[in-house]
Order: sequence, then C-alpha cells, then structure tokens
Amino acid sequence: MDVLTEPDACTTMEPDEGRVAAARDRLVTPEEATQLAELFRLLGDPTRAQLLYALLEAGELCVCDLTETVEVSDTAVSHALRLLRTAGIVASRRAGRMIYYRLADVHVRMLLDLSREHLRHG
Repeated sequence: MDVLTEPDACTTMEPDEGRVAAARDRLVTPEEATQLAELFRLLGDPTRAQLLYALLEAGELCVCDLTETVEVSDTAVSHALRLLRTAGIVASRRAGRMIYYRLADVHVRMLLDLSREHLRHG
C-alpha cells in the first residue's frame, strides 16, 4: 500500500545523521534566534524600512528631512527612530539643537543592500 505524503515531507523517516550534526553545529543559539527575530521584526515595518533606505541613500538626515522624504508624520518618524536607535540599527549625532540620524554601521548597510538585491532577483 502506498503512503501518501505531503509535498514537503520526507520520503523516509531516517534522518541523515551527518547532515543533522553539521547543521546543529552551525545553528544559532536560542538567544541569537530571539535577537534575529527582533531585528527582522523591526525591519518588517514599511515605514521603518523606508526610513532605513532613506538613510542608506542620503547618509544622514534629521527628523524633518525624513518626515518629508517618507511622507509620514514627525511623530511617526520620531517613534520609529527611537525603536531603531534602541536596537542599535541607527545612530544619532547632535549639532546644536538638531539631531541627525544615520545607519549604525556597515553591517546594517550590507543587510539593506542584500535585501534589496534579493527583491530585485525575484
């Protein structure tokens, strides 16, 4: 009698122990998985994504520049920047009474570049 399987199901119930061990050796820790999920949750908001790409392209912008660029309220921009700054995704610099925001480091730039390239690839 044939066994019906789901399209993504294994045809055998015997895992490849070598591949499982290799994958486990490189697996992120539960703490890292939580941090990654939080990072992607922050990046998963359309307004925050637009803000990050604006900073990627412009280098450094103040809240009023970002508000005008992404066409959302200054309150929404300030809230998004607070979340992104707390998570270490953006950094800020004060010049008198003005605060300018930029991407925190090259890793954030790489993540955004790779994400956009992935979208264009599909």
